[in-house]
Amino acid sequence: MTTPMAAPTQIFFLLLHRPLDFMGAYSNRWSLSFAFGATATKVMILFSEGYGPEQVLPQWAHAIVLFIGATEVGLSSYPFFVCLSTRFQIIGACLGFLYTGTWTVVMIVDIIQCPHGLVVGEYEKIIFYWPSLLCKVFLLGRFAYIFVQALRVRLQMDLNQEETSFLELHQAQYVQQLMKKPPTEQPPKSWIQQKVYEWDPLFQFPCRMICMGVLAMICLYMVSKGDLLVLRVFLLQGLGLRKVKTKMPLAHPAGVWTATTFTACLTCVSYVFHILACYRKHMKRLWAGQKQFLPVMFSKCSSSQSVVTIARYSGWQIAYILWGYLIIHVVQCLFGVLLMYSFVLPVKNGQGVEMVKNLGIGILTLCIIIGFILLQVLIAARFFLQPKILENDKEKPLALDNRRGFQNFNYFFFFYNVLLGLGSCLFRLLSSIVVGAWLIARIDRTIMPKGYEALDMGFRTWIGMLFLDHYHTNPTLICFCHILVLKARERPQVSKKSRTRWLLLYTLLNNPSLSALRKSQ
Repeated sequence: MTTPMAAPTQIFFLLLHRPLDFMGAYSNRWSLSFAFGATATKVMILFSEGYGPEQVLPQWAHAIVLFIGATEVGLSSYPFFVCLSTRFQIIGACLGFLYTGTWTVVMIVDIIQCPHGLVVGEYEKIIFYWPSLLCKVFLLGRFAYIFVQALRVRLQMDLNQEETSFLELHQAQYVQQLMKKPPTEQPPKSWIQQKVYEWDPLFQFPCRMICMGVLAMICLYMVSKGDLLVLRVFLLQGLGLRKVKTKMPLAHPAGVWTATTFTACLTCVSYVFHILACYRKHMKRLWAGQKQFLPVMFSKCSSSQSVVTIARYSGWQIAYILWGYLIIHVVQCLFGVLLMYSFVLPVKNGQGVEMVKNLGIGILTLCIIIGFILLQVLIAARFFLQPKILENDKEKPLALDNRRGFQNFNYFFFFYNVLLGLGSCLFRLLSSIVVGAWLIARIDRTIMPKGYEALDMGFRTWIGMLFLDHYHTNPTLICFCHILVLKARERPQVSKKSRTRWLLLYTLLNNPSLSALRKSQ
């Protein structure tokens, strides 16, 4: 029976409750993800440093102001997560519904009274606020569902609820599969399973990864949509134009920028799903004891660094996705403008023949350069290597033949290779810039060369998170601990008096001098 002081006590413990489990939580994942989605507008304001004061502050104070702003966002969003995660479901559902409903009403009133903004203009708040508003509506439904379910249990006095266990069902099934003999023939896989993604019912992503994906997608929508709208405002208002005509010099880059907005956005969306797939692949490898895919310097990770990475990863991954979108967008736009001015506009302006001639000359020059590179390989294979040892060998052995001709070959090609090296160096620089910019949003792989992976703080965060998840969510280890707990519960309980006498005997045997100090009975 509930006492009169039960509700205030539950509210007090509710305030001290943890908001969510970043480690091994597999239940209530989508509700917590939508709770993060409800905070997307605040995250974007924080990302644009909108929580800072209006007056000018010294440069060194910006980090402190950002920390205070992040704390403010965390405190204002704290009730969402606590009310979803608490075991006092009736109190949590009521408070969560009231708190979420208050924020929903405030947001709707703000949109109705002032739908326009200062940056984009017309319907700015509707465009940017609807994802968070939709998440809040989902939370209202979720809190109502939790309240109804908890009330049914309370009215029926159903005390025989299932006992909570730290061993999840999919983890137990994974261990059972390890005990089975692997099938001799694997079932055929579809094209999607081979090339895109294969669903694994024995693996579930933790709450942290699902929340990261949902919040990253919503923030990516806001950034990409703002990207398009700010461009339109710049063209129509900043230049004092009512309509952008195709004959203007800015019309073509603006069109390329608009087109590459969608390609850059799709690239980052694919990165979010690819990061989840890589997380599953890496975790399975670690569970199997395979660490060969990790760089040598990361085969052992600092414990303190791994603990910090759990709190750091989700926020860093979202920031990397947003910055990666902007960088990828700029790179794709530059290539698009280059392609447009090199091929599209000459053909459109009647200069297609001249463009084809210049293109043919460039391709011919490139083919000659590549031909000289391949010619060196063919000459080396034909004249400067000894014959195959066996007829079925794929290549000749690495044994020199015709050394005098080989030295003359090196001498005369030395000067030409200097010129080829200049072009190769520029190509190396360009390719590294493009690949680095293309993969900047992905934390799961480093963009640094081998031996310099430690300079990539994002990749270090990824590795530390993998190790901590591996040590704390390994299905085999959790199943073993679960068996130990069950065995300990099945043991017959020893009486308190017998246990005290045994401890007394053990103490006296190890400390004989205490026998003289005992009181005589």
